[in-house]
Amino acid sequence: MALSPLLRRTTWLDRVIVLAVLLAGLGGVVLAGTGARGERVVVERDGKVIFTAPLAEERTALLEGPLGAALLSIHGGKVCILESPCPLKVCIGMGEVAREGELLACVPNHLLVRIEGRGGQRREDYDLISR
Repeated sequence: MALSPLLRRTTWLDRVIVLAVLLAGLGGVVLAGTGARGERVVVERDGKVIFTAPLAEERTALLEGPLGAALLSIHGGKVCILESPCPLKVCIGMGEVAREGELLACVPNHLLVRIEGRGGQRREDYDLISR
């Protein structure tokens, strides 16, 4: 790839903008993985806590919702939904969460899985949860 023709067609401001965008993207990737490690998983259905467990404890749990049971797995300090009766399975596709404040949601089944940190302090850093 010839870089010389490309450099002749760009101004110094073009190069500064491209560099700034690349650095911002790299900074976002680095900062995305720096949240505090969670300690507990809390599951709510319709605003009521139905299950809690430490992330250090390996286990699975069946969580009942209006559509049926969803299977939650805690393994290796991370939590994920393995099976769900909801039609689109978006909650399964959300993958694993382990950092304080992260969420998994199965909206059709009314389940919200939240990761809490030390002391069970609930962080309110999300804007909206739809019911």
